[in-house]
Amino acid sequence: MKTEVKHILEQVSKGELSVDEALLQLKLAPYEDIGFAKVDLHRKVRQGVAEVIYGASKTPEQMIAILDVMIRAGQNRVLITRLSQEASEEITKVHPLTYYADSKIGFIGDIPAPDGIGRIVVATGGTSDLPVAEEAARTAEIFGNEVVRLYDVGVAGLHRLLDHKEEIMNASVIIAIAGMEGALASVVGGLADCPVIAVPTSVGYGAAFGGLSALLSMLNSCASGVSVVNIDNGFGAGYLASMINHMEAKK
Repeated sequence: MKTEVKHILEQVSKGELSVDEALLQLKLAPYEDIGFAKVDLHRKVRQGVAEVIYGASKTPEQMIAILDVMIRAGQNRVLITRLSQEASEEITKVHPLTYYADSKIGFIGDIPAPDGIGRIVVATGGTSDLPVAEEAARTAEIFGNEVVRLYDVGVAGLHRLLDHKEEIMNASVIIAIAGMEGALASVVGGLADCPVIAVPTSVGYGAAFGGLSALLSMLNSCASGVSVVNIDNGFGAGYLASMINHMEAKK
């Protein structure tokens, strides 16, 4: 993925941006202290993606204040995760927010056209995994990726997954999301020739221990090329998948 600094330098080289304008962008304060938060304004320059707001436990007023700073600094796309419907309604009164209730994601700005090297497949073991899956899928789409959803293809009915071998084999990255015993990640890892990101979910009966059973199963996968993020961390999986899908050869 081209970094923001590289993009700025390319604009200068093409005459699309003056040296002074480029210098102003690079000289922006690295963060703004607003008392309860230090808003990172250089994250897009460092990583290519602006700071993401974690909405859980933040009040609508706090999130609005953070958004005010980010938008004033020129951040035209802002993602908020774990955002409640009620908080989204308060934010929408001040900023034009799009809210996705299925994933509890709020987004300000336009979703970019996909520019990754391939497709990201998001697969779930069951329908109960959909909130985490949608968090991963929406995150990946917002970061400029084409996403293919394969839902309810768990190992209790393996034929459902095998009917999608073409999508699996043509994927650039696969996110395998499952609760219970978390076996989906190992099965997908044994079929795919691309990185697999496993996401354990807190779905399951008592001995699932709120996702711990699936987490340990995925960590102990015998399939090569499987990495694991934290329980219910759809955002982390979608972000990582996007980074992989935007990798360029380093010369």
